[in-house]
Amino acid sequence: MPWIDTCTAAGIEEGAKRFGHNGRTFAIYRNHQHECFCTDGLVTENMIECPKHSSIFDFTTGEAEMLPACKNLHTYPAKVENGRVLIEV
Repeated sequence: MPWIDTCTAAGIEEGAKRFGHNGRTFAIYRNHQHECFCTDGLVTENMIECPKHSSIFDFTTGEAEMLPACKNLHTYPAKVENGRVLIEV
C-alpha cells in the first residue's frame, strides 16, 4: 500500500488532526513522546473515545479499553520522514 503525505509533524500538537483522502476521513495523533498514529475518534492522552457509542480505545494499538465496544479499532501505520507525517492506507 502507498504511504500518503498528510501534514507536517510540527502541525500536530499533542492531540489529533483530521485528514481526508479519497473520500475517507482519518485522524492523525501525536502523543507526549512525539510518536504519530492514525485512526479515528476523540483523543485524550493515549486513549480515544468513539463519538458514536463512547467506547474508549488505545490509539497506539487500537485495543478496546471500555464497553460497549466488542471489537478493537482499526489502526493504520504512521511514520515521520523529513518532518512530514505519512500514513499507509
